[in-house]
Amino acid sequence: MVDQQRGIRNTIICVLLFIMLVIYGFIWRMSQPVIMSKQELQVNGAVLLNSPRIFSDFELRDHRDQPFTLERLRGQWSILFFAFSHCPDICPTTLSTLHDMYSKLSENEQNKLQIVMISLDTERDTVAKLAEYVPYFNPNFIGVTGNQHYVRRLTGELNIAYNRVPLGDNSYTIDHSTQMLLINPRGHYHAFFKAPHSEIMLRQTWRSIDAIYE
Repeated sequence: MVDQQRGIRNTIICVLLFIMLVIYGFIWRMSQPVIMSKQELQVNGAVLLNSPRIFSDFELRDHRDQPFTLERLRGQWSILFFAFSHCPDICPTTLSTLHDMYSKLSENEQNKLQIVMISLDTERDTVAKLAEYVPYFNPNFIGVTGNQHYVRRLTGELNIAYNRVPLGDNSYTIDHSTQMLLINPRGHYHAFFKAPHSEIMLRQTWRSIDAIYE
């Protein structure tokens, strides 16, 4: 009787260990990047450039009032989103999506990727304003503002269209492109993510691009 109970107990333990191994294997597999072809990446909203594009240096300021130049885009991946704090819908929605994407990365992945919002409204988006706005979405995100000349040149080189639109109350809004740009660790324009943005697709396509990057 004792041997029978011991056998049942050992069987249960083996079954539980097997189930745990299966679950662990599933979780590990889900955390691994799915390697996509260039065509598969495009279907999922990520468009690789035929060859990474070099663009000019610039002199801007981050929301901590530190210099933000091209050097800050080297050594890790960067997702650039051109936006402005008075944007009523698209900008906060996109930043929320980026937060959802970023927060579900592993710590090691987060160390390999920075999220940067560059303001198209340098008149109203001061360093102090961005210090309030950008960390609200994620404390690791970086807000950037500064000289309008540098912003205009940077957007021109990166094919970001925007236009100031007057409103009836002596105010204005800004119409702008909604794609997000991926800058590789060399500081070169590598790919862009088309709208509408999905945190799942952003995460999966970035993981794939990172895995095949040389």
